[in-house]
Amino acid sequence: MSDQTIEFQAKIYFYDLKNCAREFGFKADENWELGMASSVEKAAIEKQYSPTLSVNMLPEMLAEVLSSVRFKLAQKPSGVEKTWDATAIRRQNLQYLVAYSPKRLRR
Repeated sequence: MSDQTIEFQAKIYFYDLKNCAREFGFKADENWELGMASSVEKAAIEKQYSPTLSVNMLPEMLAEVLSSVRFKLAQKPSGVEKTWDATAIRRQNLQYLVAYSPKRLRR
């Protein structure tokens, strides 16, 4: 995948995060928690938190888009994320980039 495609995907996802935060009235102290998830993990997150924002991506793009979005949100990447590559992502069956606010539990 080209860097332009990865950057474009990150830009679109970041735009969607900002719109969703504005739509749901996020306060200054509310932040998005970002991560990679399998379909089962994604469903569990969606049951527990609202709002959530997820997108299905190719394993080759997932880690790089996550890193780019974290940079745009001024969040530091975790040490574990730096070691992810497409093979490890496939092995773990991770296919979604998921964002949720830990302060907004579904009731």
